[in-house]
Amino acid sequence: MPSRTVARRSVLAAPALGLAMPARAQGAAKMTIATGVDPSFAPFYVGREGGFFQRNGLDVTVNTGPSGSAMVAFLIGNQIQSAYGAEQAGVSAHLVDHAVVAVAEGTALLRWISVLGRGVESMEALKGKRVGVARGTGSETFWLSVLDKLKLDAGDYTVVNVEAPEMVAALERGNIDAFAVWEPWPTRAMRAIPGTRILVNNETIQVVRNYVYMNRGWVEANRDTATRFLRALVEATAFIESDREEAARQVARFLRQDRGLVAELMGKVGYRMDLTADSVANVQLAIDQLRGMGRLAKEVTPAQVIWPDALRAAAPDRVKI
Repeated sequence: MPSRTVARRSVLAAPALGLAMPARAQGAAKMTIATGVDPSFAPFYVGREGGFFQRNGLDVTVNTGPSGSAMVAFLIGNQIQSAYGAEQAGVSAHLVDHAVVAVAEGTALLRWISVLGRGVESMEALKGKRVGVARGTGSETFWLSVLDKLKLDAGDYTVVNVEAPEMVAALERGNIDAFAVWEPWPTRAMRAIPGTRILVNNETIQVVRNYVYMNRGWVEANRDTATRFLRALVEATAFIESDREEAARQVARFLRQDRGLVAELMGKVGYRMDLTADSVANVQLAIDQLRGMGRLAKEVTPAQVIWPDALRAAAPDRVKI
């Protein structure tokens, strides 16, 4: 996770990329939410671009940073009201402030994260080389899962901490020989850098999941607003599943990215906005990985990190744990 100074500048300096939006409802409840810049976080973007927040009586500012996971720390002390990021980030933030909880699984990354190398043919050939990993994010979760699943020795690789948006440039400069990260960076690297190839993707390793996080104290003090917010996300998610073409257009507009690329990437994930046994299992995996790295400051369980009451109030049929 980046330093709090860098993340704070990202969150406070980039409100919603200056996009035109429908007129805001007078007297709407104000919220600030934050995540990264990629289509896997589409419910946050569509919630705003598609008017779902507005129709639920909310005035929501969507801020972006270097990754969704980097934004989760801002729930500590209620600097923002919701964040969208991976498992390890939520567990780590919860260890600092037990009020930071996962309220929904937002996205299952089905074919989304890869180890991509330049000038190497396989994970075996990558031994002894430098691998870019974004610490404390789904990038690290996936890298550790690759090592475990393929029975590889972590000591055979030199891990370099690199933020996701910097990985393509670092690979092109030769600062790293490979990286483990989510889309769109693998696709962008293969398009821009000759000799790059995917060595392994997450389809056969692990389905990484992104969660919607909130501060439990804020939710309990603003129950009606929190319920309307989660209901808006459920509605936005249903819209994404029912009209991918229009949803891709909205996401591309928000991110100012090519619509064709966005539509292709959105086909590699599943938008959930629920809580299931799989949601619990992935949080347990993150806990186990943090423990294995000596970064679990105290023992914690998925039942402490995941708080289903907020989603149950908004959409009880989506809570299946």
